[in-house]
Amino acid sequence: MTDVPDRRSLSFGAEAAAYERGRPSYPPEAINWLLPDGARDVLDLGAGTGKLTTRLVERGLDVTAVDPIPEMLELLSSSLPETPALLGTAEDIPLPDDSVDAVLVAQAWHWFDEERAVKEITRVLRPGGSLGLVWNNRDERLGWVKDLGTIIGHEVDPWSQSVALPAPFTAVERRQVEWTSYLTPQALIDLVASRSYCITSPEQVRARTLDRVRELLATHPALANSTGLALPYVTVCVRATLS
Repeated sequence: MTDVPDRRSLSFGAEAAAYERGRPSYPPEAINWLLPDGARDVLDLGAGTGKLTTRLVERGLDVTAVDPIPEMLELLSSSLPETPALLGTAEDIPLPDDSVDAVLVAQAWHWFDEERAVKEITRVLRPGGSLGLVWNNRDERLGWVKDLGTIIGHEVDPWSQSVALPAPFTAVERRQVEWTSYLTPQALIDLVASRSYCITSPEQVRARTLDRVRELLATHPALANSTGLALPYVTVCVRATLS
């Protein structure tokens, strides 16, 4: 990115409530793998509405959430009032030097200016601390999920595969976790409505996309008349240690 933020990266505030209702959480196995042993102070960078933050707080960790979008942090604070929620970016983190044991980035690394973000993350991490990145990708091997991809764009994940964290990060590792998110038909519509390309599309295009999702829900044999959906995911994790 340049110094001018990508319009899509800052678009989520317009659909913060839909984001909170529709986006999945993250599987415990992935979070456990991303967190270093003995971690206590954790930064959730690009925290959004707190999908990952909630899971970290539940573990009894001292978590600070940072995000550049006020509407997202407002929702986070409403559900996690005791958790510090700070306006900031990966390129300008509002924390002191050597203040956290781990930095986790969920679904957001691809929005960052990587060179500047690495410098800032290195600054706030304690020596031996870790950086963990995580993405949820729909598993399109299932019939209706593949059909959904035809409507909203097939799941492509170039980010986690192309991440090559520079020095002073070492021991870069990758892991995948397969799991299932359970949601209502309305939450599936919210999930689509909260995607950046949908938010920033012309109103006609956005309305047509959401109508096609509703049609899929009404007509697909696996979905019609269903009050609950099982949406499979492959969660991709990357972790590295600050030498």
